[in-house]
Amino acid sequence: MSVDQVPAKRVWGLAVPALGVLAAEPLYVLVDTAVVGHLGALPLAGLALGGVVLSQVSTQLTFLSYGTTSRTARLHGAGRRADAVGEGVQATWLAIVVGAVLLVAGQALAGPIARALSGGGDVAVAALSWLRIALFGAPLILITMAGNGWMRGVQDAMRPLRFVLAGNGISAVLCPVLVYGAGWGLEGSAVANVAAQVISAGLFLRALVSQGVSLRPRFAVMRAQLSLGRDLVLRSLGFQACFVSAAAVAARTSTAAVGAHQIVLQLWTFLSLVLDSVAIAAQSLVGAALGAGDGRQARGIATQITRYGLIFGCALCLAFAAVSGVLPRAFTTDPGVLGQIPNAWWFFVALQPIAGVVFALDGVLLGAGDAAFLRTATLGGAILGFLPLIWISLVLGWGLTGIWTGLSLFMVLRLAAVVVRWRSGQWAVTGAVR
Repeated sequence: MSVDQVPAKRVWGLAVPALGVLAAEPLYVLVDTAVVGHLGALPLAGLALGGVVLSQVSTQLTFLSYGTTSRTARLHGAGRRADAVGEGVQATWLAIVVGAVLLVAGQALAGPIARALSGGGDVAVAALSWLRIALFGAPLILITMAGNGWMRGVQDAMRPLRFVLAGNGISAVLCPVLVYGAGWGLEGSAVANVAAQVISAGLFLRALVSQGVSLRPRFAVMRAQLSLGRDLVLRSLGFQACFVSAAAVAARTSTAAVGAHQIVLQLWTFLSLVLDSVAIAAQSLVGAALGAGDGRQARGIATQITRYGLIFGCALCLAFAAVSGVLPRAFTTDPGVLGQIPNAWWFFVALQPIAGVVFALDGVLLGAGDAAFLRTATLGGAILGFLPLIWISLVLGWGLTGIWTGLSLFMVLRLAAVVVRWRSGQWAVTGAVR
């Protein structure tokens, strides 16, 4: 092992608990998808569109976790733990305020959004019934994101895992009980979703209070977080535009197509976060190295993490190629949906090695606070790759094949951008605060 790298045990000691945290939510959504999928194609399509809207709310505000990790890790590396935890306090205040605004705005706009995505009809009604309930979890999702952010930054990996598993584990049991046992159908899945967020957010709030730091809002710190967050929000807008557009085009193809897209997209999201577990370790370790003034070690960690990401991605590619004939049937027995899944499946499988490198380097650059570059790279990939092919697919009737071709081009463009940036070394700026 190079002296500029860190022991593999240290990387995986952060990455494995992070994997549990990152995987818990999409794994719960996969369980939710399987439960609702057996109600039929229409409830599954409603969950697909409603779930895209809710997931984009959290995706749009990733700075509450990733940006907080970056700032907290630098302060932690500089030996300023109280200030590091203080970043978590201010991020939590932001989560509460922004979450309340999202809840009110979401309830007002849920109907028009559901109709716009689905083109109206029964799918819009189903999506709206799920979304109106699930939106009550939005502020709680943001509080959990802020809690994960500061705990990752101070390299406290196990408690976030316990908190998230507590919420999602209870709700995974509750979901089929409410959907089938109580007879609530699709709405039962939304209630179980909110229950998960109540439990997890409550545990993160209790942990923050127990640190003994001031809980007073500090607007100067919040402004600094929002400055970093601005670039991450714009980056998230690129993702949001792509995945919402993909759901809208799938919905206009057929009910079976949108159901198939939901299943493969949730698997993609799940595996993206599996790969991102190594990137979470990179954020914490790279941020701490730069905060301690050791740019050489930060570059060594970046090389190490990139290698791990590639190996991990190749393993996932092989694993999901092997289960292609079996796994989709765990989510639905609808023949129309099953017939559409192969149009997306093999793109999803082939992209895993590329995703392994892209997500690893995303983690390195996020840990370094290089948000402006990531913003530009993501928006460029969306504008030049994903979005044109999605809408051409609608016009020319390419369906899921066109949508997933667009995703593939998006990932290749991002790969080229982050590899060039990594090799340049310009991201390795030292100091407690970038």
